[in-house]
Amino acid sequence: MIPATYPDRATAARLTARMLLDIKAVHFNAAEPFTLASGLKAPTYIDCRKLISFARIRSTLMDFLTCRVMEDAGMEAFDNIAGGETAGIPFAALVAERMALPMTYVRKKPKGYGRNARIEGAMTEGQRVLLVEDLTTDGGSKLSFVDAIRETGASCAHTAVIFYYGIFPETEPRLAEHGVKLHYLCTWWDVLAEARRAEDFDTATLDAVEAFLRNPRDWGGA
Repeated sequence: MIPATYPDRATAARLTARMLLDIKAVHFNAAEPFTLASGLKAPTYIDCRKLISFARIRSTLMDFLTCRVMEDAGMEAFDNIAGGETAGIPFAALVAERMALPMTYVRKKPKGYGRNARIEGAMTEGQRVLLVEDLTTDGGSKLSFVDAIRETGASCAHTAVIFYYGIFPETEPRLAEHGVKLHYLCTWWDVLAEARRAEDFDTATLDAVEAFLRNPRDWGGA
């Protein structure tokens, strides 16, 4: 069922950050930095997959995300909701249920046998597809999924995520050049602001996180 109420963007961002902190999906550690998929060293790590185990939070965030997409793209903008393998699959299913639309998922690469497909489920030529994922950093993985969708003859001009890093300025222009609009609920800046407000971490840790967010590509070397 499509949600009937929806908070303003700033409130939704703060509440999303709060929920991620409450379930300990957010990890800060400047002393022993994490290595991101890109190879970048960071004092931050977020595990949005953890959300699937918390029913009330999961439901609330999917309401938020569904409303955000419909507000930005339109109430009748899509014919199919696709999840990216693997983290996007449960969230795509939950959004599809709310929007009463078919759900599919996109493999990272062909499975190597049978139909050798990248698209699982029924996706047809001409359908307008929303790609749903848990998060995005620089948008790179989204482009591969979008291309796989477009190879079916369907279109994909929108992708929706719960969490967007929001620290790499090239991300949204990169997606836009590929004809894709990004929709999201919160960023690292929202999480940092909420963590400072609620004193979830000590000041030194949060200061190190802020230093990283302001200069992510050089932080590891420093």
